[in-house]
Amino acid sequence: STWVFVQIMTVRLLFVLLAVLCFSCEAKKATASHILVKAEAKAQELLEELKNGADFAELAKTHSTCPSGKKGGALGEFGPGQMVAEFDKVVFSAPVNEVQGPVKTQFGYHLILVTSRT
Repeated sequence: STWVFVQIMTVRLLFVLLAVLCFSCEAKKATASHILVKAEAKAQELLEELKNGADFAELAKTHSTCPSGKKGGALGEFGPGQMVAEFDKVVFSAPVNEVQGPVKTQFGYHLILVTSRT
């Protein structure tokens, strides 16, 4: 009976470990758009325009220095670690559909709009 108990506990422990591993390995994905500018003051100015109702995609097309600006700032879908760390941190923690920033990276200052996350 002790042997059966040990086997049952071992199986239960394996199930718990597998559940933990599956949860931590779950690949998060996000879609986001951004506006990249060189100066923090410009990012703040654009943020104010957004707060006053400006269209994110239109501002990206007009002001972003990133090639994605031509697509309204859309970056498509990506997973953790595919973007620079400062950008990644915001995309995988900020509320969806709320503009974040300015976020400083080696490329400049970003206004980030997370459009979905799984």
